[in-house]
Amino acid sequence: MSLEVTRVAAGMVLAEMYVLDREGDDATGDGTKEKQFKIGLKALMTVGKEPFPTIYVDSQKENERWDVISKSQMKNIKKMWHREQMKTESQEKREAEDSLRREKNLEEAKKISIKKDPSLPEPKCMKIGALEGYRGRRVKVFGWVHRLCRQGKNLMFLCVLSDDLCLCYNGVDLSTESTVAVYETLNLIPKGKLGPAGGADNLINKESDIDVQLNNRARSVITTCFQEHFFDRGYYEVTSPTLVQTQVEDGSTLFKLDYFGEQAFLTQSSQLYLETCLPSLGDMFCIAQSYRAEQTRRHLAGYTHVEAECPFLTFEDLLNWLVLKSPAGSTVSDLNPNFKPPKWPFKRMNYTDATVWLKEHDVQKEDGTFYEFGEDIPEAPERLMTDTINEPILLCRFPVEIKSFYMQRCPEEPRLTESVDVLMPNVGEIVGGSMRIWDSEEILAACKREGIDRTPYYWYTDQRKYGTCLHGGYGLGLERFLTWLLNRYHIRDVCLYPWFVQRCKP
Repeated sequence: MSLEVTRVAAGMVLAEMYVLDREGDDATGDGTKEKQFKIGLKALMTVGKEPFPTIYVDSQKENERWDVISKSQMKNIKKMWHREQMKTESQEKREAEDSLRREKNLEEAKKISIKKDPSLPEPKCMKIGALEGYRGRRVKVFGWVHRLCRQGKNLMFLCVLSDDLCLCYNGVDLSTESTVAVYETLNLIPKGKLGPAGGADNLINKESDIDVQLNNRARSVITTCFQEHFFDRGYYEVTSPTLVQTQVEDGSTLFKLDYFGEQAFLTQSSQLYLETCLPSLGDMFCIAQSYRAEQTRRHLAGYTHVEAECPFLTFEDLLNWLVLKSPAGSTVSDLNPNFKPPKWPFKRMNYTDATVWLKEHDVQKEDGTFYEFGEDIPEAPERLMTDTINEPILLCRFPVEIKSFYMQRCPEEPRLTESVDVLMPNVGEIVGGSMRIWDSEEILAACKREGIDRTPYYWYTDQRKYGTCLHGGYGLGLERFLTWLLNRYHIRDVCLYPWFVQRCKP
């Protein structure tokens, strides 16, 4: 009789566990046949003590799916498990000793009292950014401890704190993210004397907790750069609705909801609304949330969308405008010291050339065939191509059947659209753009071709009916852009509260 589903009450551990290197997942797996672990060590760590369950791995024998793990493999992972146990026990011992030492220091610190000196003048409460004009005067500054450096018991660098300020209870208990009020006469550091400084690597590095990374300040700086970029060029900012009754991209990725008895959706893009503002505002942009109901943990369900629409431009103009230059390079350099701005102009490649590249490099579909004209190129082969070429690519002129209904056809080849995706190494697509259909009959025909009921789009199609102009635009995923800019491993690392499949909470 199989003990596959037998469980031990104390640890709820399976008597048999399954490990599959190719398909298993240590984060979401539970060791069952259906949800295997990726590595054997994870199975042992889950059990936590001997005796261990029988571990099954991918069988190398013909017509057999599973086989018991070999004795040598089991011996190796047991060794690793014992090492991990020793590390854990050693760490727990150190933590216990540190805790006792800290408790003793805190009891001693409670005996020290700190009082304001009544002989000193009353301080002026100031923001840090406005302190330069108050040198030589006594000031009071509120803030949070961002970095903290201690040297022995009697010296601490937040600003320079020494003696009883370090030894009192609040000084000993002080940690990063603490709220503080600092009273001091503001003076320049004497020439040649500099206190120890912590760089941005204290905030974000390979060993940082994901929570630390999610709360970094780069996102705010980069968003400001986009706003300055647009405002400096005469764009107007538009705030469009989040609840809509029309689709912009694939209808299968819409989040549906009830709107006072009517069906509505969370918007996939602000683009259609931006287009309605073209005649009155001209060049405009929007930085807002968009939502895509994709059943994958790789993509965000809600993300920040930087979008722009421009009248009176050609496809060539659009390709030349997809670049951002900003004076905020120092922030990027702090967080990603190895960052090198890409060289302009970017490499241009047509969709048909991409299918040829994939065939020449033997990149095949799961069924063993090559990608042909009219087929969507999935993310994995597109990423492989971009990473191999190792430079930004403007991938242009996609077939009509794989692009959105509103995209203008190429005059020289009606099977293609005046469309572009900006592909970056290590990230993939970060920008998608196109020229928009401006002819009334053509937009109605596009709706019919895609099976879209044109009735709720009347406000969009009427623009063509009563006259419009050549226009185009693009949308940039801010999180993908930051992932590339800061060289983060995963898009979730640059979000404050990432939403994706199985996660909809802070």
